[in-house]
Amino acid sequence: MTTNHLAPIHVAILGIGTVGSGVFNVLLRNQEEILRRAGRSIVVTCVADLDVARAQTLVGEGVKVVNDARAVISDPEIDIVVELIGGYTLTKDLVPGATDASKHLVTANKALFAAPGPPRDLRQQGKSVQQEYPETADEAFVASGNCRFDTAAVQQLLERCR
Repeated sequence: MTTNHLAPIHVAILGIGTVGSGVFNVLLRNQEEILRRAGRSIVVTCVADLDVARAQTLVGEGVKVVNDARAVISDPEIDIVVELIGGYTLTKDLVPGATDASKHLVTANKALFAAPGPPRDLRQQGKSVQQEYPETADEAFVASGNCRFDTAAVQQLLERCR
C-alpha cells in the first residue's frame, strides 16, 4: 500500500554545541518514526555555528553549515528555526528576525525571555507563527544518551505547520 506523505519540514539549528548536537541527533535518529506517526518528516537542512569545521564534522556532508545565523533566517527554504545559541546579545535580534521572516521558532533561551522589553511574546505583534518556549529547563531538549523523543510534541508542531 502506498502512503502519500506531505513535503518534509525543513529545519535550521542555530548553534550546534552540546544541546544543538543533541537535538540534531534526536531528530536524525527518529526520522522514520516521525514520518510514520506524523505523515511528514523533519529534515535538518542547515546549521549555523561560528565554528563551521567542527559543526560540519558533527552533522556530516548532507547538511549545509554556515557561520551567519542571519543568512539562515532569511533562507526561504527553512520552515522552522531552532535557536540553541543561548545568551541574550546575539539572540535578541535573531529571534524576532526569524518570526519577521515567517519562520516557526523553537527556543529554550531563558535569558532572552527574562530580559526586559522585546522579544517577550512575538505573537502580541501579530505574528502568525508558532512559538514554543519551555516553562522549565526540564522541558528543553537535554543532550545526552537519555534524550527523550516526544513524538506527540513533534506531531503537534507539524500540524501547526500545515
